[in-house]
Amino acid sequence: MTQDTFRTPAGCEVTAVTAAGMREVDRVAVDEVGLRLLQMMENAGRALAWHVRDVREDGTVVVVAGNGGNGGGGLACARHLANRGVSVRVVLDRPSNELRGATEHQHHILTEMKVSLTASVDSLADTGGRTTVVDALIGYGLSGDVRPPADAYIDRMNERPGPTVSLDIPSGIDATTGEPLGVAATPDRTVTLALPKTGLDASTGMLYLADIGIPRTVYDRLDIEYQPPFGEQDWVRLEQ
Repeated sequence: MTQDTFRTPAGCEVTAVTAAGMREVDRVAVDEVGLRLLQMMENAGRALAWHVRDVREDGTVVVVAGNGGNGGGGLACARHLANRGVSVRVVLDRPSNELRGATEHQHHILTEMKVSLTASVDSLADTGGRTTVVDALIGYGLSGDVRPPADAYIDRMNERPGPTVSLDIPSGIDATTGEPLGVAATPDRTVTLALPKTGLDASTGMLYLADIGIPRTVYDRLDIEYQPPFGEQDWVRLEQ
């Protein structure tokens, strides 16, 4: 079952969008209004880092990152965590020379910071204890079943005993329908971006909405009903 709206604890209704709807939001924000992908990625990474610190019990944080905006947000999160003295390392789903665009840019910064970066699913095997895992592997654009090697990364994340926080949508979940596409992450918390996705009704764990700086004019141009749900913080809890 999908959900067209979510509600904050204060009673504010927030419109949910399909994957196609979110692509249009991103398009208008970047192509018409002039926001930069790196701006939104920075806001996503900062918000995600706060939530990771909120659930983290102790030990290392492992960010599992793919290419594209989702992976780039995860890499930005790793930087914010490292800046606050959190022990963090990154596991990529591909060799670093295959990263492109803003994700490659975020990777370069972490390299200069000497944050640990590896590219092997076996790197997840040595996450001992209650390690916190950040799922930044696959974003809302997934269509069709999860393909190798991403499926192995998701399986390994799900085997970990510590908390998992997913960025935007749990990897492997259809953002529109909520159906698992082969294998899917099972996070304790999901931090979705800008607007909730209709398929998040079927997600596991607590759900939060993070502000990544998209102005109301973007939603107005797309005839999306929108009342700013954020108060003093840059995120808000959503109820289904």
